Amino acid sequence: MEIKVNFLDKLRLEAKFDDFTVIADQPIRYKGDGSAPGPFDYFLASSALCAAYFVKLYCNTRNIPTENIRLSHNNIVDPENRYQQIFKIQIELPTDISEKDRIGILRSIDRCTVKKVVQAGPEFIIEEVANLDADAQALLTVNPTTDTQTYITGKDLPLEQTIANMSGVLAALGIKIEIASWRNIIPNVWSLHIRDAHSPMCFTNGKGATKESALASALGEYIERLSNNHFYAGSYWGEDIANAEFVHYPNERWFKPGRKDALPKEILDEYTLEIYNPDGELRGSHLIDTNSGNVERGICSLPFVRQSDGETVYFPTNLVENLYVSNGMSAGNTLVEAQVQCLSEIFERAVKREILEGEITLPDVPQEVLTKYPGVVAGIKGLEEQGFPVLVKDASLGGQYPVMCVTLMNPRTGGVFASFGAHPSLEVALERSLTELLQGRSFEGLNDLPQPTFASEAVTEPNNFVEHFIDSSGVVSWRFFSAQSDYEFVEWDFAGQGENANTEEAATMFGMLANMGKEAYVAVYDQLGATACRILVPGYSEVYPIEDLVWDNTNKALLFREDILNLHKLDDASLEALLERLETNELDDYGDIATLIGIEFDENTDWGQLTVLELKLLTHLALQQFEEAHELVGAFLQYNDNTVERGLFYQAMNVVLEVLLDDELELNDYEVNFRRMFGDERMDAVLGSVDGSVRFYGLTPTSMKLEGLDRHQRLIDSYTKLHTARAKMATVDLCP
Repeated sequence: MEIKVNFLDKLRLEAKFDDFTVIADQPIRYKGDGSAPGPFDYFLASSALCAAYFVKLYCNTRNIPTENIRLSHNNIVDPENRYQQIFKIQIELPTDISEKDRIGILRSIDRCTVKKVVQAGPEFIIEEVANLDADAQALLTVNPTTDTQTYITGKDLPLEQTIANMSGVLAALGIKIEIASWRNIIPNVWSLHIRDAHSPMCFTNGKGATKESALASALGEYIERLSNNHFYAGSYWGEDIANAEFVHYPNERWFKPGRKDALPKEILDEYTLEIYNPDGELRGSHLIDTNSGNVERGICSLPFVRQSDGETVYFPTNLVENLYVSNGMSAGNTLVEAQVQCLSEIFERAVKREILEGEITLPDVPQEVLTKYPGVVAGIKGLEEQGFPVLVKDASLGGQYPVMCVTLMNPRTGGVFASFGAHPSLEVALERSLTELLQGRSFEGLNDLPQPTFASEAVTEPNNFVEHFIDSSGVVSWRFFSAQSDYEFVEWDFAGQGENANTEEAATMFGMLANMGKEAYVAVYDQLGATACRILVPGYSEVYPIEDLVWDNTNKALLFREDILNLHKLDDASLEALLERLETNELDDYGDIATLIGIEFDENTDWGQLTVLELKLLTHLALQQFEEAHELVGAFLQYNDNTVERGLFYQAMNVVLEVLLDDELELNDYEVNFRRMFGDERMDAVLGSVDGSVRFYGLTPTSMKLEGLDRHQRLIDSYTKLHTARAKMATVDLCP
């Protein structure tokens, strides 16, 4: 994690990281003002808090109350050497805790990350750089300059060269990558989390059988998401980019809707229109680009090559974002390597959906087949030794598709996790199923898995597949575990051979789609210095329902974005109009405003916590509509999960409105004790909100210029790096 430090007045320091700011000072005896803890005090506190976190995690997963658990941390300093210290952590546990949990809690403290890092002895590197922001050296812990060359199935270059090339691409773009975490809790299963140090909203997870393969996976996913603009999907990119020569890519084209908002004839083709617009309900306005919001410009569309005949077809960016999310995106050392990954992912998710929604029972992989893959067997043994039964299933549906499944059962909670993986090689598909199972997860994280069910409607419900798509945490049918499988086991193999393996495998999987009567459309993105692609298979690879284009399109943001960002400047008529749109567009009252309008607010601010319901409530207050506001205050207090401070503000608002709406009560009779209960500062805000002197309490003013929205500005900074690189590449391509 990158922490930037600013030097304040006297001995005060300011550390900034993610969306947080920490102030440090020195005690008066050390010439400070004592206005904040010292740096070493924060270090000591971090150790105590980290230990307490692991205790809390252990207790939460076992429903053990923590109210009567107390923890303390002391540092004992050697009088001969103040740098030689003993850290003593003591914990007081209730007498009714079982011996098993008593031991488990003590062991959980031993897992404290701060403790383990200190014990391992971190290495400090102190260096001067010309410019902190310009220093884009990737902070990767695997040295790619080694002479070792490690080849794995599916990669056209050694892992070491793959890591070096991808790191170089990111450094050239000015993106500083930091590794936030590594995990290796069972043999042959590694995962890590990497992110942009400047814009931590841009992150990916990698997985693999080794540390190097997991790092290559994470970097590949990072570049695939950069190349496909996935990190910025649904977000507003600001006025400058919205009005630039291009918004997404230099080869985009904009088409104006026809008469009566008809779809432009230049977009899509006959095959896709039958899929996306079967009832003729889709209109041009449904396909306006969410990121730019530039309605006057028309429909931003990107070229894809139809694989059946090589023709170019233009797909609206809005359609791609709404239906496909990240499905069918990949980056690779070569285009065919990327295509194999894309197609594997598409088959994995489509077959998983068919299996889960059809409640299909899969055949077990025979033990004599599993023993051919000792690395996978060792990983499974590691899970079972921790008390998690594992089922290994053939998900090829009788040898039709290159998909495998590893399913974990958690007897402690009754939860289940069905992890799928795909690749033309059975071994790689099996390995991916296992590594996907524990990507970014601890053993405690396996306690949050949903329980299986015989209720078919819970399994086939569309949102369940979305949950499986996001992190495989959806519900699984108990029928999945029947001893009577619906298919025979097939020891399938679609792998190519030799130097042309990826070329053969891509052709094989494109052929599978063609045999199913499916069209595939491919876009290649190589403007950033790496090769990435996106493959769409209409009617097969969608993540969200096609009807979302009409009924739940992300560009509904355009109905609200400008007014909400200019909230403090709106007159009463404009506020009334905003309220009406909020009421008539069937929005979820508990949906967050950040997602609705595509703005990355700091999650720790009132903007970051703001929901549709609370925005309605504050708007009614601004309009002096107290009955409507009072009704929504009640709903807020009953159902909203917000900060304690915000909850107290609305508790105070609730009683003030009750007094104002009761003809027999006078506010002056209660104000003194309201102030004693809620405090002067909070009551001033409540009374000001009622008399109109305070509008939209807690929401700092901003506008379409995005003033004060540092988190979102950092996201735009990240995208601007890509936009600049693409513009330069386009200029080079135009040169004779």
